[in-house]
Amino acid sequence: MKFDSPFFDRIRVKPQQDRRARKAVPACEWPGCRQAGGHRAPKGRGREQEHWNYCLDHVREYNQAYNFFEGMSDDAVRKYQEDAITGHRPTWRMGTGKYDDPNRFYADGAVDPFAMFRELGGHGRPEPAGPAKREKRTIRNAERKAFHTLGLELSASRAEIKAKFHDLVKRHHPDANGGDRSTEDRLIEVIQAYNYLKSVGFC
Repeated sequence: MKFDSPFFDRIRVKPQQDRRARKAVPACEWPGCRQAGGHRAPKGRGREQEHWNYCLDHVREYNQAYNFFEGMSDDAVRKYQEDAITGHRPTWRMGTGKYDDPNRFYADGAVDPFAMFRELGGHGRPEPAGPAKREKRTIRNAERKAFHTLGLELSASRAEIKAKFHDLVKRHHPDANGGDRSTEDRLIEVIQAYNYLKSVGFC
C-alpha cells in the first residue's frame, strides 16, 4: 500500500493528516473580502446561468437585497408572472390552433401534428368500428333487441344509429307532442337501447 493513499490513514490508529484531495473553493467575490466563497448567488435577470461566489455572511447580505424584478414596470412583472404559469411557452385557446399542413386533418376530425399514425403505417386516428368490422363480432341478443327497438339493421353505421336516435326522441318526446305522455314509455325504451349500444361500442 502506498503511504500517501487515503486508505493508509483509515487503518492507522492516529492518522497524521487527511491526504484526501480537497475540492478547490473560489475566493469570495465581495469587494475587500478574503474568505472562501463557497456559496453561489445569482447575478440577475437575463443572466440566470451566471453566479457570484460569496462567503456565507456576504451571500446572506446579497440575498436580502436581491430583487429579480428590479427595473421592471408593474405591467411587465404581471406579464412575466402570467407567462411563468406555462413555463414561458406559447399557448392558445383549445380549438383555435391553426396548422399549415392540411394532411394533418382527417375525416373524423382527428389531428396528427407529429405524424405518429403515419409513421406506424396509418393515415390518422384509427377509424371507428364500422359495419365491416361489426360483421366479424358475435352479435348478442341484447344488441339485436336494441337495434330492433331503434328500427335499424345490424349493419347500421354509427351515423345512422345517432340520426335514428335523434329522430325517435323528437318524435316521442312529450314536449314535441304538446305535453302528451302516451309515448313516454316508448321514449324510455329508445333511450335505453341507444345507451346500451353506446356502452358496447356501436355508437
